[in-house]
Amino acid sequence: MAHLASRSAYENLVERLNRFPQGAPPSDLLYRILQMLFSEQEAQLVALLPIKPFRAAMAAGAWKLSLAESQGILDRLADRGILLDVEVNGQPMYSLPPPMAGFFEFSMMRVRTDVDQKVLAELFYQYLNVEEDFIKALFTTGETQLGRIFVHEPALRDGVLLHVLDYERASEVIRTARCRAVGVCYCRHKMQHLGRACNAPLNVCMTFNDPAESLIKHNIARPIDVQEGLDILQQSYEQNLVQFGENVRQSVGFICNCCGCCCEAMLASKRFGIMHPVQTTNFIPDIDDRTCNGCGKCVEACPIEAMTLVSAGDPRHKKKKKARLDGDVCLGCGICVRCCPEQSLSLRTRPVRVITPLNSTHRVVVMAIERGKLQNLIFDQGALQSHRAMAAILGVILRLPPIKQAMASQQIKSRYFEHLISNMAN
Repeated sequence: MAHLASRSAYENLVERLNRFPQGAPPSDLLYRILQMLFSEQEAQLVALLPIKPFRAAMAAGAWKLSLAESQGILDRLADRGILLDVEVNGQPMYSLPPPMAGFFEFSMMRVRTDVDQKVLAELFYQYLNVEEDFIKALFTTGETQLGRIFVHEPALRDGVLLHVLDYERASEVIRTARCRAVGVCYCRHKMQHLGRACNAPLNVCMTFNDPAESLIKHNIARPIDVQEGLDILQQSYEQNLVQFGENVRQSVGFICNCCGCCCEAMLASKRFGIMHPVQTTNFIPDIDDRTCNGCGKCVEACPIEAMTLVSAGDPRHKKKKKARLDGDVCLGCGICVRCCPEQSLSLRTRPVRVITPLNSTHRVVVMAIERGKLQNLIFDQGALQSHRAMAAILGVILRLPPIKQAMASQQIKSRYFEHLISNMAN
């Protein structure tokens, strides 16, 4: 009976996680991960939390516990990176982040002794890299993705500099962030426990703004200033690491410095590149066949194997090679451009500009529409209690293209919602 009760608590938690656009497909591996991160009581309580940010009083009401007892539970969860908390008008506001980018990563962004991180790393690897259902759901469902690539700034030359917007530069995110922090790279830390990690730097996972404030408060990440952030970025450039960050233009929450062998986003791009699991930059490499000598430096540097060598077709030199790009999977990071010793590669703008969501609310709402989960945001307990949250959700919906508005309307089945869309269209 105890086993059944425990399973029920974690089943409720999985159901709660999957109300968010970035869910977690249930499996035995997922239950084992959650059992390591949550006690049975915590799983039952967290399953009752809303999607939108909430205060301790709301949790106390849902849990039928005193405010002091609820506050203690919430703070202990935040200490372990399960919840994020930020100060709003002098009081903490809590939120349950999705598994990724969220509490999966936070569980390994520092060295811990309260949980066996080697066992956890093995479970993460099996769930994310062997079963693949989670990675497919996270990276290949819908058009709007969790993360995007930042252009490799050392590769920028005069021809494209005028076309690079501020939000496309990782350096600009670092300079303009309200708060900055750095922690251990979850991906390489996980692979380190499995004996598969590369030699890329470990302490290069940067967070910004609200997530940074919460992670600093609970010693999951440490604060850094602008200069140290830029130094970490430069170190990552020198290691040919890809900057993968939150897919928004304003208030970016994270930028990971990714390698092609350990990092989940790059591994997903290798496996599912044609399905565009990561939002690309607005640039793509151009190869000058006249000067390319087939040295292969670009092939070695490409993190997702989008660059290959093919026959140069020279009858006088039958073994001569030249670089060939698979533009359908290329991220447009530009690392290959800087690595070319002959300067045979250069960045050019893509024919159709990639659209980046304005902020996290915009991204989450569009992802929810595309994944058939908008009703979870609209009718979420937290959203219904907050007119401001509801206004933010509807504000995003009413500015969507007509096709996505129609998708949203089908999910909501609401005359009121259809009336709002109709009025905006008129």
